[in-house]
Amino acid sequence: MGKGDRRSKKGKIWRGSFGNARPKKIHKKYVPPVAKTEGE
Repeated sequence: MGKGDRRSKKGKIWRGSFGNARPKKIHKKYVPPVAKTEGE
């Protein structure tokens, strides 16, 4: 398990790829808070 191993995190960093061992960070979309309606 090292630089050449495609399945390890270190190997993914060395190759510059992503997968289960090194997932890409996904930016979540901004959801504005739901305004409360009057009378509830």
